[in-house]
Amino acid sequence: MRLMQIKTEAGERAVVATVPSGAGERSYIVPGYATVYQIAKAAIAAKTGIEAIVEKASAGATEEVDRAALLASGRVLAPIDHEDPAHLLITGTGLTHLGSASARDAMHKTPDEAEVLTDSMKMFRMGLENGKPAEGQQGVQPEWFYKGDGALLVGPGQPLTAPSFAQDGGEEPEVAGIYIVGDDGQPYRIGFAMANEFSDHIMERVNYLYLAHSKLRPCSVGPELLVGALPDDVRGRSKIFRDGKVIFDEPFLSGEANMSHTLANLEYHHFKYDFFRRPGQVHVHTYGTATLSVAFGVKTEPGDVFEIQSDAFGLPLQNPLAFAKEEKVTVTQL
Repeated sequence: MRLMQIKTEAGERAVVATVPSGAGERSYIVPGYATVYQIAKAAIAAKTGIEAIVEKASAGATEEVDRAALLASGRVLAPIDHEDPAHLLITGTGLTHLGSASARDAMHKTPDEAEVLTDSMKMFRMGLENGKPAEGQQGVQPEWFYKGDGALLVGPGQPLTAPSFAQDGGEEPEVAGIYIVGDDGQPYRIGFAMANEFSDHIMERVNYLYLAHSKLRPCSVGPELLVGALPDDVRGRSKIFRDGKVIFDEPFLSGEANMSHTLANLEYHHFKYDFFRRPGQVHVHTYGTATLSVAFGVKTEPGDVFEIQSDAFGLPLQNPLAFAKEEKVTVTQL
């Protein structure tokens, strides 16, 4: 099952479910729920799963929709949000895929250090050695970073806007885990979505200690949320369009078969902090990537359109690149 959040023609919120039907799929509006957040809260209260709640609410539902037409109309929203953006946190882990480690290593290695392991490669090797512990055990903690709160969450078709001082606006095609914290203070995974974990790779290249700065950017998610288990081997393509022509087109891999950590290990090391387990909180946690256009020498420009597509997640995620106007910031002594 996949879920989308949309605005109807009347301007109201609704949730669309897509389920197998015969040799194809059927998409319909889920009666009684305006948001995925509401469905997740209902599932926790009923001590059941998302699919069971949707199926119960949808008995006899007949209002079928065209997902592609909805996306083209601009009425598809991010597949998760929170009425108070401060209670949605966007975070991530890096160096979880071999390609990512290689690209990061090259960023921070000088020619005379060809045989010296950078901190990035050391971190990646730690994951290879102890990122997939036996069930019930904790492995090594991954690299972790904070991106922002729900104010930086961008839906399909909306621009990914870099600040005026940014040196780069670069895509990162990733899988994101979508979570909610119950009233019992325990995290519950709602599902998974495609994410563009937008970053400033030129800034990061100056010094790896600038990683935190480079990640304080918007993040796009969607269009659809996959409910249930993540495929072990996720395959897709990352593209960049400029003036309607493809200037970058490369495959990307994700899923545990292509990672140095298990999802359970990444989740443990995120939610082990009690301030990430406050009731009602929503978490969008990106798992890392193996494919970056900057590693292929691409310099993005305003107006470029990023596209991330994987059959496991239904419709593609597209976002244009924009840069914000310069703002004057002053600090006033009170």
